[in-house]
Amino acid sequence: MQNLTDIAIFVKVVELSSFTAAAEALEMSQPVVSKAVTRLEEKLGARLLNRTTRRLSLTEAGAELFRRSGSALREIENAELEVARFQTEPRGTLRVSAPMSFSILQLGPAIQTFMERYPGVTVELSLDDRQVDLVEEGFDVAIRIGRLRDSNLIARKIAPTRQVICASPAYLAKHGTPERPEDLLEHNCILYTPLSTPREWRFTDSDGQEHVVPVNGNLHTNNGLVNRAAAIAGGGIIQLPTFYLGDQLRSGELKPLLCKFSPPEIAVHAVYPERRNLMPKVRAFVDFVANTFGPEPPWEKGWSLED
Repeated sequence: MQNLTDIAIFVKVVELSSFTAAAEALEMSQPVVSKAVTRLEEKLGARLLNRTTRRLSLTEAGAELFRRSGSALREIENAELEVARFQTEPRGTLRVSAPMSFSILQLGPAIQTFMERYPGVTVELSLDDRQVDLVEEGFDVAIRIGRLRDSNLIARKIAPTRQVICASPAYLAKHGTPERPEDLLEHNCILYTPLSTPREWRFTDSDGQEHVVPVNGNLHTNNGLVNRAAAIAGGGIIQLPTFYLGDQLRSGELKPLLCKFSPPEIAVHAVYPERRNLMPKVRAFVDFVANTFGPEPPWEKGWSLED
């Protein structure tokens, strides 16, 4: 680093043709500037400048060092400017991990607006329902839904998303409508296997009493879109977050059930490794999804929980 500093001082002396002018430009004393050039000459074993009382002139070795060093220093300055821009405006590649179904239904349609707003950002969106290791796998931010595990990550709530029990009118016409959680024992329930307890559905009634129902059915999948499609086709009863269901509840394709009993609350969060020196591209993305989906997300509008 000392050698690089001495070269930068040498280049400034040559550019201004004066030790004194270089010292003023660099906010150093003239002896410090002179010593830096002498130290550089001693290290290289070559005279770089011919000094007289009236003028400075480059030796052949000095001219070659100046030619090569000037362009290298300009590259370093440009690199520093680019790094500074990364810290002051959203730029660069943003690597995002997000659940597959949420990305297809909600994030994907919205992300084009983000890219138009921040043309300096390139988004790499990885769809994965597992909880990735952000640091180890090199992600800048992740979207996670449900209860967060304890970790060292910073989490920001983006939007609420209730869970709803629902079925198609055709299924209910054929099999009847459950009135209490325990009635689900007599129904075909379509199970979402990634849950920690997919065969148990939990509810809290208006008195705060918890109901735990062991459900079962003839279709178990690891994808909520498949479960939704099966329910629309009359295959059974589903429990899914409302970001899956807004359009179908508004249109009446699916009818909410057991509305006096509340499944556990969940939410959409953005998580990222740390808050200190948070890159503008990450801050811009988190702010964007929070403003797009919260506090009242679009999938919660236009329908109500009524039996």
